[in-house]
Amino acid sequence: MPLTRRQVYFRRRMTVLGGGLIALATAFYLPLTLLAPVQESTAQVVAFEAPAALQPPLAFPEYGASAIGAVGYPGVLASGGSVDALPIASISKVITALVLLDAKPLALGEPGPDITFGDSDVQFYDAQVAQNGSVAPLYSGQVMSQRNAMNVMLIASANNYAESLAAWAFGSQEAFVSAATEWLARTALTATAIVEPTGVSPGNVSTSSDLVELGRMALANPVLAEIVATPNIQIPELGIIENTNALLGITGVDGIKTGTLDEAGSCLLFSQDYTVGDTTVTLVGVVLGGPDHETIDGAIQSLLAQADAGFQNVTLVTAGQQLATYATAWGDESAAVAASTLRVVVWSATPISGAVRPEAVQLAEAGTDVGSLAFTIGDRTEEVPLKLSDTIADPGPWWRLTHPLELF
Repeated sequence: MPLTRRQVYFRRRMTVLGGGLIALATAFYLPLTLLAPVQESTAQVVAFEAPAALQPPLAFPEYGASAIGAVGYPGVLASGGSVDALPIASISKVITALVLLDAKPLALGEPGPDITFGDSDVQFYDAQVAQNGSVAPLYSGQVMSQRNAMNVMLIASANNYAESLAAWAFGSQEAFVSAATEWLARTALTATAIVEPTGVSPGNVSTSSDLVELGRMALANPVLAEIVATPNIQIPELGIIENTNALLGITGVDGIKTGTLDEAGSCLLFSQDYTVGDTTVTLVGVVLGGPDHETIDGAIQSLLAQADAGFQNVTLVTAGQQLATYATAWGDESAAVAASTLRVVVWSATPISGAVRPEAVQLAEAGTDVGSLAFTIGDRTEEVPLKLSDTIADPGPWWRLTHPLELF
């Protein structure tokens, strides 16, 4: 039966309408699918555990108090014996030197002002001789540079030169003690007390932890670090003077100060440089209350050998190490890899932790930054950037047109 005019007209309208709808849908669908941003690909973190450093056994002397630390490593690394403040004997002269340099600074290689010794300085000498203190000769009218007077005080451990320097810089022994007390408070050496500049009084006391920090301060001062590392020196007014530190120059020992007193025993504040990988580590340590210097020197050499094994060059991550993976809905795969190798020098059982922090990625070229790997090593932090190993490219028009649900 032939179609009526109305039916023909209706079909034509529907065809036009359908075509229009298809054209309209195509006009919207194609741009939406072809231009829509792809969804981000989230990273799947690869199981990662930071390497651990090993704890070597350390045999501290059974007498007195002992501790070791290192420059750049806060606090004490390990300790043994008493934690109380003990007499420190001539280690006191390191404090005297730092207080003096705080008031009368010297540059490396600079002799400083001349000091003219007088009758009071001769009296210091006589008084120290009377109590069997360590001395070096001087006479009234003798002139010596500040630097050489400090050399004699520290290298020869001359008590009378410590007293003369204190009086020269501060006017009196009492004024020196006041300045030293203020300096100790300012530098947070709160367990340390100084009642005179030489160490002959058992009232000059400190703890092993304070003394490790004192050693770091001494080495941080170029003038003082040079003096305490000097095995012997020619002083025009005195001739050659020898350092009282018998360990100086043995297995890298380069300081710092001996001490001997009936109430203190034999003491040594010491330092030594280690080479760990391509890094130099400066260890600082102290032993107080030993029976004699020969005994503590042997104990310190043993302790230094043990401590050597405690500094380790640990590889935390290597360049290119895979730390997270990416997989897209259209089949592209890539990874977040370490941009560089990170090695650190750590002390024994320093806690190490690592956190992988990858970012979500849409489309990106290989080498794009995609996050970081953050390490906590004791109380410090290090970060290594993460890079994309392979390009995540656009999926192309066919995939876009046939996977609209993955786009929206």
